[in-house]
Amino acid sequence: MHHVMIHPATYDTVRSSIDRAFDLFPRDLKDKKVLIKPNVLRASDAAEGIVTHPAVLAAVVDKVETFAPASIIVGDNPGLFSYGANEAAFEQAGLMAAARGYYRNIGLGAVSRPFNPEFMETVNVSRAIIDADIVISLPKFKTHGLTVMTGAIKNSYGILPGAQKARLHKIAGSPQRFHDLVVEVFRLRVPDLFIVDAVVGMEGNGPASPDLREIGLVLAADNAVAMDAVMAVMMGLDPGRLRFLKNAADAGLGGWKMTDIRIDGTLEKLNDFKLPPLGGEAIHDNAAVQEMLESKTRLTPRADPDGCTGCGSCVEQCPAQALSMAQDLPRVDMARCVTCFCCQEICPEKAMALI
Repeated sequence: MHHVMIHPATYDTVRSSIDRAFDLFPRDLKDKKVLIKPNVLRASDAAEGIVTHPAVLAAVVDKVETFAPASIIVGDNPGLFSYGANEAAFEQAGLMAAARGYYRNIGLGAVSRPFNPEFMETVNVSRAIIDADIVISLPKFKTHGLTVMTGAIKNSYGILPGAQKARLHKIAGSPQRFHDLVVEVFRLRVPDLFIVDAVVGMEGNGPASPDLREIGLVLAADNAVAMDAVMAVMMGLDPGRLRFLKNAADAGLGGWKMTDIRIDGTLEKLNDFKLPPLGGEAIHDNAAVQEMLESKTRLTPRADPDGCTGCGSCVEQCPAQALSMAQDLPRVDMARCVTCFCCQEICPEKAMALI
């Protein structure tokens, strides 16, 4: 039977909820490489409720420190509107300070992993994710116009650096197939612990809706399917209607039925919680959003000849081996390029751009 914690919290008192989460779901962190992944959708202020709140991140980092791990990394690969701007997204929300010096730009290094060929033969995953002994995922309690809700499973979409996320959006082609895609990405590296910021949640047409909801809770679990099922019930959804949850359960990743989930705390439906369309039409049928996705997949890396020193860092770090030096400037083979933005982020002179 799966186990999900529901614990009262404010951002001032969140440490007690984090302590409870680690008591209920103990992990051996001593001498382990720990990666903490908040939900950093894009550059925004913490008060907008778009990203995991810095108070939650700081409390988790402080708690993890007490276990004397070998290393701690805090990082994420932001979404569509902040590709190539990891530091800016963390700084603006106050997450850089909350990371206590452990922030790393995990978009700078990636490794290729086999993927479902119905979408792509391979994808690039941030190396820090793959190298970690323990991954702690910190989702935000939010709705999502394409998957209806975003929680433990969807937060793993950020393990993919750069615009390959947009490329996969495009390849999926429909809300139903995007549900399938999200589960395929999640399976690449299933996190070990999930702690959800539900102190202030988001309703309406998320994941960047102005409709915030005071909920006053922190949730935790060691199984993402059970966690998302509980979140769905709180939102007034039938978990069995969410394709990504059914797919994850069918893949043996957990169970969504409430009869198979033990609750530590009180599970209550949020009254009059505003949901996006259940089919994902809010994003899929939005021409402006689709054009934005398309534009991201057309980006080409180019070096500014006036700024580039020919150091070769971008060539060495390119996970797809799509860059080579020609006449002291990096050149791209677009047949290999996966638009992961690693070259832009690694460039010490900030001379590489994607246009």
